Amino acid sequence: MTDPIADYLTRVRNSIKANHRVVEIPASNLKKEMTRILFEKGYILNYKYVEDGPQGAIKIALKYDPVHKISAIKKLIRVSTPGLRKYVGYKDMPRVLNGLGIAIVSTSKGVMTDKEARNLKVGGEVLCYVH
Repeated sequence: MTDPIADYLTRVRNSIKANHRVVEIPASNLKKEMTRILFEKGYILNYKYVEDGPQGAIKIALKYDPVHKISAIKKLIRVSTPGLRKYVGYKDMPRVLNGLGIAIVSTSKGVMTDKEARNLKVGGEVLCYVH
């Protein structure tokens, strides 16, 4: 696997399309931080780290509207790829859907949202957009 972040986003996207309640993803520290951000911003119901084997896994409980059965995550878009990295300064930090969505950014101070990076005045690599 050459791009583990794209694999993470694709597994979540496919699980949403298939109306699954839980998705299991191979764990890494970056994926754990991305999952924590999705949970804090209310895009997923819950998550759990499972220590099985050398790598472990992340189990994510997806969030759906109880009446209309629509997922809380509408789109997951990979921005920076291994072939073309996308770095931005804090002044050029993207606003997703004019502030209604989030951009997950990997900075020197850790993985955070675009808003947190703007407030801390740090730039970094834009990993993905979520809305």
